[in-house]
Amino acid sequence: MKCPFCNHDDTPVLDTRISEEGDAIRRRRRCANCDKRFTTYERIELTMPVIVKKNGSRSEFDPSKLRASLMLALRKRPVSAEAVDAAIQSIQEKLLSSGAREVVSGQVGELVMRELKRLDKIAYIRFASVYKSFEDVTEFQDAIAEVGQERKAAAKKRND
Repeated sequence: MKCPFCNHDDTPVLDTRISEEGDAIRRRRRCANCDKRFTTYERIELTMPVIVKKNGSRSEFDPSKLRASLMLALRKRPVSAEAVDAAIQSIQEKLLSSGAREVVSGQVGELVMRELKRLDKIAYIRFASVYKSFEDVTEFQDAIAEVGQERKAAAKKRND
């Protein structure tokens, strides 16, 4: 950390404390060159990546849009609000941990499909039919067959 008074690089920390709000670390420093003291604050910066849509436009990540999409797919399905919240949290954590400043909307769609597949197979098929723009019955059949194969594989794994 450079000294704000003389720009010297050597500024040892004299004291470290957690702020009153608990959202930052307060550090008292002393410049080894000019002997002046100053305070720095260390805060967590969590910034969701910007979503790049298919048409190239950009918009800020909006968890309420994510919730609306999930709730539409899960309409009249036996999935708890806690499970939906956990799915949203999981998607947000994956986006944050990617470290990307921008994410293509397709990546978010894939994360949503993964969570829906885990939560409820019918909701997954509903979402996939719109997201992947199914145009005929065979695409529905393929998606249903994919879910059925995964279910059989999971059942076989449990029995082994």
